[in-house]
Amino acid sequence: MGIVAGLDSSPDFTRIVVCDTDSGAVLRQGYAPHPVESPDGGGRPSDVDPQAWLLSLGEAAGGGLLEGVQAIGVSAQQNAVVPLDAQGNTVRPAMVGGDKRTQVAAADLIDALGGREAWAQAVGCVPQAAQPVTKLRWLARTEPENAQRTAILLQAHDWLVWQLLGRPVRRTTDRGGASGTGYWSAATGGYRTDLVELALGHQVMLPEVIGPADAAGRTPEGLLISVGTGETMAAAFGLGIGLGDAVVSLGASGSVMAVHPEALVDGSGMITALADATGMHLPVVTTLNAVRTLRGAAELLGLPDLESLSDLAMKSTPGSHGLVLLPYLEGERTPNLPHTAGTLAGLRRESMKAEHLARAAFEGMLCGLADALDVLRGRGVEVRRVFLLGPAAELPAVQAAAPMLFGTQVVVPQPADYAAIGAARQAAWALGASQGTLDVRNPPAWQGAVAQVLEPGEELAVGQAVRQQFVAVREQTHPGAL
Repeated sequence: MGIVAGLDSSPDFTRIVVCDTDSGAVLRQGYAPHPVESPDGGGRPSDVDPQAWLLSLGEAAGGGLLEGVQAIGVSAQQNAVVPLDAQGNTVRPAMVGGDKRTQVAAADLIDALGGREAWAQAVGCVPQAAQPVTKLRWLARTEPENAQRTAILLQAHDWLVWQLLGRPVRRTTDRGGASGTGYWSAATGGYRTDLVELALGHQVMLPEVIGPADAAGRTPEGLLISVGTGETMAAAFGLGIGLGDAVVSLGASGSVMAVHPEALVDGSGMITALADATGMHLPVVTTLNAVRTLRGAAELLGLPDLESLSDLAMKSTPGSHGLVLLPYLEGERTPNLPHTAGTLAGLRRESMKAEHLARAAFEGMLCGLADALDVLRGRGVEVRRVFLLGPAAELPAVQAAAPMLFGTQVVVPQPADYAAIGAARQAAWALGASQGTLDVRNPPAWQGAVAQVLEPGEELAVGQAVRQQFVAVREQTHPGAL
């Protein structure tokens, strides 16, 4: 069938991969940073001119990278809102990422609809600072004139697809992107326009939600553009995860997501009910403390990096000689303990050694993520294997402890641009569906990620004991939190 491209517009860069349509093999790739500087000179800006995404895209696609490509898929950062006026011009810069400015707006919205349970029932998630619906409330409160001029709302991938197509009258999005907005329900498959009005103060035009294998359209040159999706959904699609698979991402904070056939409503707000890029569902549970726990422990022990912390932890044994770290250093979302702090328990003379504290940091982080996995399992989500993502997944101490603590096979994929690959796979699907060579219900079967597979083996019972030790301390310190 030929070649397709996938582009991933992350917060900081654009990555493009060109893939063989049949096998998914990456044939060539391009990269360019976004030409964006933070207004205050440090950290990630909260406001970004979306033209920066187009400039970066053009640079990444330079040198004839897209020559011969028949279809393009677009993945982009989630939670970015591009407010447009009635003519399709940007009202203000796009609002991106998590932003502390919007925390009050999130609390406002939760109260305005009648609490967390009401939001979970309405759209499968409780407003967070980063979500589009929360940013709309912030806009209405802080920049009322801009809010009033806003007539159309797009997310980052919607806006990029629209630009690639030459800004047609029809604007589209996918289930995955829509499910993160806070005003579309994965359970009903429909918008809650009343929630847009609750947040922004008036109705606006929203993009049409089309199917996973549908094309958004063709460029003036005849290039097919697929519907696009958010980075999380694209990465899951690029990895090739399916029913029985969960993905644990180790960033500063952590997230656990799994493929499930139905949307999950969770009144506690711990589960965010997203849709995936295939027509299934992608419930996500987030922890605030993952790799930041390891960095804190390394600093405390005077170690230069996480590799040194891992080496030290490997000198200890499972259970860390009774030391248990509840890693709630930034408060926590799972369990919902926003104002708590971390706890170190089990201090005895024989446990007061650097290697035991190092091991306790790894076990505490992974037990916190195992708690998040158990939230999903408790709602009937099947987990037969866990994909472990992020640079910390390569650390020996993580690989030694994760299978026994998660109680399942752990797969550590080789680093790759999975979101861009997922976008390319979506392009191949849309191309095949348009040509009648692929079923709209079944995506192309591409080769899976090259990965290391770790089994819990004989360590399973040891891991269960370590988990019980952690749960006992959690229950004693925060009774009934989970």
